This record gives sequence, structure tokens and C-alpha cells, in this order.
Amino acid sequence: MNGGANLKIKSVIASLIILLSLAGLINPFTADAKEKVVYVVPIEETVEKGLLAFLQRAVTEAEEANAEAIIFDVNTPGGAVDAAGGIGKLLTGTELKTIAFVNKQALSAGAYISLNTDEIYMVPGSTMGSAAIIDQQGNTAGKKAESYWFAAMKSAAVESGRDPIYAQAMADESIDLPELGAGKGKLLTLTAEQAREVGYSEGTVKNLDELLDKLGYENAEIRNVNETFAEKLARFLTHPVVIPILLTIGSLGLVLELYSPGFGLPGLAGLSSLLLFFYGHLVAGLAGFETVILFALGIGLILLEFFIPGGIAGAIGFVAVIASFFIASDNMVHMGISILIALSASILLSILMIRVFGKRMKLFKRIILTDSTSTEKGYVSNKNRLELIGVEGITLTPLRPSGTILVDDERIDVVSEGAFISKDTRVRIIKTEGSRIVVREVKNL
Repeated sequence: MNGGANLKIKSVIASLIILLSLAGLINPFTADAKEKVVYVVPIEETVEKGLLAFLQRAVTEAEEANAEAIIFDVNTPGGAVDAAGGIGKLLTGTELKTIAFVNKQALSAGAYISLNTDEIYMVPGSTMGSAAIIDQQGNTAGKKAESYWFAAMKSAAVESGRDPIYAQAMADESIDLPELGAGKGKLLTLTAEQAREVGYSEGTVKNLDELLDKLGYENAEIRNVNETFAEKLARFLTHPVVIPILLTIGSLGLVLELYSPGFGLPGLAGLSSLLLFFYGHLVAGLAGFETVILFALGIGLILLEFFIPGGIAGAIGFVAVIASFFIASDNMVHMGISILIALSASILLSILMIRVFGKRMKLFKRIILTDSTSTEKGYVSNKNRLELIGVEGITLTPLRPSGTILVDDERIDVVSEGAFISKDTRVRIIKTEGSRIVVREVKNL
């Protein structure tokens, strides 16, 4: 029995050794599988809806890869408030650790985006702040928009555990912080040192490598997410300044094409501009194909108006085109301003080109009727019958002052000098001016 028991013990020990050996083989793979992955995503140039679409893709990729953190390489002068708001929600909505690496400047919307991350690090000489809200003309926005932005900046600071007074001073020039160089009438802009002192930065690092070392990610797998060509193009095409330019070229080109024979350069330029407008909004995720279909339907109805007059088809088509622009944008105010700018610019440019350059440019010679049928060229609208002067006839109708007379069996439409002449009265033709033949009553002696 003792021998059998010893055999069983030895068998159990051998089994444990084999299991431990297998575990040792498995552990390296498990360690590799748990290797830290860090994503680095750039936030550069102007903040607009195209950037939001790019960041949504980057965050989704990082979440699917179970990344340890996302480092946003920030260098932006700011941009659209609505786009910044969407980016802020995106950053606070992810469960991944988010870090803003201010690599030069994080101004205006850039400051707001940075405040929505878990940690902020800055390079020497970098700045963050100056977050006044302005409209497309560069003027300070209205009270309602300012109130929203002040609250958004304050909320972003509070949510990240930072003193909100500095975020408010970045957006409100009435807040007095002279020790930081932000007296009344001047927005707060923090340097890297100042940001660290007031708790708006966790530290100052020279470069990204130093930041990775500081965070303990020196051995992590670094995955850089860069914008594709389509995303870069979409960001450019959805820029608040570019949109009215595209709409202006589109509307002006199509108007000129309608008044010129065939399909030429104006139509190609106009159609290309409008297609680029919709392409940018499609790639940025702001519009769907239904907007393109609605636009195409509107253009079709406008063209149909040339064959079926009445105005109804053209009016519906115009409304459909305008509606497609609004549906493609999630900011009705900005789109309305862009459309007004485009329409005004198109009208002014049309008048300018037709009146100033119309007779000099071959393109407008096809649009403007420059030929005239003058008498010098042998053209006459009506034959001037000078041979009738002095001829007498009988009125077939009363002249009040116009009517008809009979001259040698020929009926002629005439007018009197102004006085009433009754029927069956003898008259004499005293003047002929084209189709206007003047008669006078012949008085009996």
C-alpha cells in the first residue's frame, strides 16, 4: 500500500511540474498580449468639423485596441466653437486616459479641448488660453454665444479638477488677474511655467519622448494616427471661410452656364465647387447621400423650368437646393450666413463681369447680345413710305385719333394730328414715320 501511495504522490508531483512548465511557456505570450499600447493623435491647424470626424476615428481605433492612453499632440490657434464642443464631449466620453501635449500653442478652442483631457503637459515656450469667442467676420460674438462659451470653459475646468477662475479669465476679459498678465480688458494666456504653477499643467517636458518616459510609457507600443488625404481635404472644405467661397463659385458658375450655349468652363467650375462642398461634408460625417440626392433633384427641377414654364418647378427646385445646403450642415446660422454671402457675391460679380468685362471677354460675348440691326447696316423695322406724303384718301373709320383710310383701294392705318375726324371724310397724308402715318382733314373751300 505504501508503494502505491508513493507512486500516486510522485504522479501528482510530476503533473504539477508539467503544469508549471506549461504555465511558464504561456506567461510570456500573456505578457506580450498585455503590452501597453499608447496612441498619439495630432490636433493641428484650425479646429473645424473635419477635425472632429478625424478624432472620432482615432478614439474608436484606440478603444478597439484597448489602448493604455491617448496622447493628443496639440498645436492649434483655435477654431469653430461647435466643433470644439463636439471634441470636448468625445474626450470626456471615452474611458481611456486622455493626455494633452501642448506642443507650441493651445489657444481658444485648443485651450477648451486641452481642458477636457485628464492631464496636460506643455513644452517650454508654449502657451494656452486666449479663448474669446468670435464670429466669422472676426467680431466678438453676441451675449448668448458668449454666455454659452463662458459656461463651457468653466465646466471643462471643473470636470478636470482645475480652478475654473483661470478658464473663465481665458474667455472673459473682465476678470482681473494682473499677477498673470491678464488685467481688465485682456484675456488670460498662460505660459508653460504659469500653467504648472496654477495647476493647469501636470508638468513641462521638452518633447514627446520625455513625456512618454515621465508617464512610464517608454517601453509601450506607440501608434501614431495620422489624417488620410480624404480627411485633410474634408477639413479644408468644411472650413468656415472656404464654404462661402465654394458656394459663390458654384452659384456664379451655374448662372453663367445657363446663359451660354453648350456646357463649358463656367458650368464645370460651378458643378465642381458644389460637388467639393458635398464631398467635404460627407467625409466629415456631417451629411449623408440624401443631401446629394436632394440637391440633384433641385437642379433637375430648375432645368425642367426651361421646358415647362410656370415657375412652380423652378421654385420647388430652388427650395430643394437651399434645403440640401442646410441639411449638409449642423449649424443653421453659419450655413445661412454662408448662403447669403454666396448669393450677394454672385449677384455683384455677375453685374461686374457683364458690365465691365462683358465686351472684352470672349466668354461673355456668348452671353451678351452685342449685335445691333441699325439703319446704317441696311436694317429697317418698318418701311418709311415717303411716296404717300400729299396723297389724299377717305376715312373708313372715325379717327380718335387713330383709324383706317382708303387710298386707291389700299387700306392704310393712320392717326390724325390729334383732332377727331369722322368717317367718310377726305384727308391728306402729311407725314410718314415708319409705321406712323399722320393725316389732316381736307377743308372744303
